[in-house]
Amino acid sequence: MPQGSRRQPGGLHHRDAAAGAAERKPVGRPGPGAGAGAAQPGGGGCGLPGQNVTMDEGGTPLLPDSLIYHIFLSLGPADVLAAGLVCRQWQAVSRDEFLWREQFYRYYQVARDVPRHPAATSWYEEFRRLYDTVPCVEVQTLKEHTDQVLHLSFSHSGYQFASCSKDCTVKIWSNDLTISLLHSADMRPYNWSYTQFSQFNQDDSLLLASGVFLGPHNSSSGEIAVISLDNFALLSRVRNKPYDVFGCWLTETSLISGNLHRIGDITSCSVLWLNNAFQVRAGVPPAAAPSLAWCPPAVSHPQDVESENVNVVKRLFKIQNLNASTIRTVMVADCSRFDSPDLLLDAGAAPGRVFDLGSDSEGEAVGPGSGPAPARTKEGLRRFLDGLLDGRAQPQLSEHALETKVAELLAQGRTKPPEHSMADAHKLLIFTTGCLTYSPHQIGIKQILPHQMTTAGPVLGEGRGSDAFFDALDHVIDVHGHIIGMGLSPDNSGSVVADPMQPPPIAEEIDLLVFDLKTMREVKRALRAHRAYTPNDECFFIFLDVSRDFVASGAEDRHGYIWDRHYNICLAKLRHQDVVNSVVFSPQEQELLLTASDDATIKAWRSPRTVRIHQAARPRPHPFLSWFAGQKR
Repeated sequence: MPQGSRRQPGGLHHRDAAAGAAERKPVGRPGPGAGAGAAQPGGGGCGLPGQNVTMDEGGTPLLPDSLIYHIFLSLGPADVLAAGLVCRQWQAVSRDEFLWREQFYRYYQVARDVPRHPAATSWYEEFRRLYDTVPCVEVQTLKEHTDQVLHLSFSHSGYQFASCSKDCTVKIWSNDLTISLLHSADMRPYNWSYTQFSQFNQDDSLLLASGVFLGPHNSSSGEIAVISLDNFALLSRVRNKPYDVFGCWLTETSLISGNLHRIGDITSCSVLWLNNAFQVRAGVPPAAAPSLAWCPPAVSHPQDVESENVNVVKRLFKIQNLNASTIRTVMVADCSRFDSPDLLLDAGAAPGRVFDLGSDSEGEAVGPGSGPAPARTKEGLRRFLDGLLDGRAQPQLSEHALETKVAELLAQGRTKPPEHSMADAHKLLIFTTGCLTYSPHQIGIKQILPHQMTTAGPVLGEGRGSDAFFDALDHVIDVHGHIIGMGLSPDNSGSVVADPMQPPPIAEEIDLLVFDLKTMREVKRALRAHRAYTPNDECFFIFLDVSRDFVASGAEDRHGYIWDRHYNICLAKLRHQDVVNSVVFSPQEQELLLTASDDATIKAWRSPRTVRIHQAARPRPHPFLSWFAGQKR
């Protein structure tokens, strides 16, 4: 894809949206009066008064259509549209389907074997869609934050959005034609260092806000706060470790948090908890919880009660971590509403290899005479240790490699297999993880069954046998790259940004991968278009978003990027003064995009089409009353 400032055929610039507007003039839309009715009196010409430059005296065209077509092929899109205003004949040729197919492939540099979007009605309209409906015009810059803005999230209705920042506030905004601030919650009184993530529940009545909590002796972990959107009161707080688990909603009133238990130097166990959103007092029924406002210090789980306020919690899963890896970036995909949802991965390496950890195809085969799992584990561990003591282990293992090997052997007989087929799953728990390094390079997927979606039932894993200490993952997608971002689309397809895990240590190229969440296979790879500079051993995360037609991502090169999902091409670069951390489309209007940056600003971007509509509209008392106001006039 050409760079944003590269000159394009026909006097057009590839869109590099900056300084408040895209660096191009609107194209793909004829000017006023275009069409058959634009022909001038006297036969349709537009030369000197009384002179027809395209017709002879008998009204016959001076040039045949085929010759005009070949001339138009050498013009750019803007010149073709301008030439179409000359006369009826040129107007008809300027709308030729074959002409605009050539213009489309040449201008957007799409591979010729890529077909037109199935929903497109014509090549001309498809060219116009990509040029006129991409949110690349800056319409507003919000400067209420005083430090780096890390995350943005829209409500499902699109009427509000929330922002999180290093200034330790969660701000809630009203999304109207002019965006305005509704509320700012300062989390510093609760020993937060900064806020990093937010998510609206399904009915937009509650907001989940995640941040970094400073504990005793300056130790840091995460904490999740639930804020009521009716009166902006804080309803509950839940500890979350590590902090980059972030947390997410499972149902309208229950959320998922994490905890981490160290087993060895590089071995640990991640526990995922289901929490009631309303913190209650001991002995008070949950129905009374919504009346509670700003609660005293949070509690992690029942065994860690710090006050008379407790959360109703239930352990979901307990998963082993190897080689200093942990579970991070937890999210839930609802697969019940869609036939074939996708997962998009933005990576810089070979296509991901897929492992099914719920079958016997990976690792050692299990025969009918192999004996109970704990017995096999003990026997395998005994043979390994005997070989190690006798010097038969080749090659010699380091201390950390030895710890990992022993942990793997111990877990083989103490891991609970998946309960059902993935075909039965209605909701999937998706998170980043790994098995080789601290840097996340795998996507873990675990189905959530109906009986697990309520806080009722055994708490703390009661009923779990001693031989089923860990839960097995249903699927693992290895992208062979350092994952630095992940997000789900409206149809529950997702995006993951990753940079290469191999040297050089600073990755500069970022790719977009797409995975089908039902087959767990890669289905497409988007164009490599944006760049990153963070070393692999540093913690860095970019929040993506996916709309019906577009994918957007931030980058460390001070730009946001927009791609088309069908053609896999970069359509726009959105300029900031520092790293772009988060991008989000309006769920109700994909022609509105918000970007957040380390430059402490939030920018709102609209498409050229909607900008023209808003500029042409007369001032009205309220956008929803526009029709009524028009009738009164």
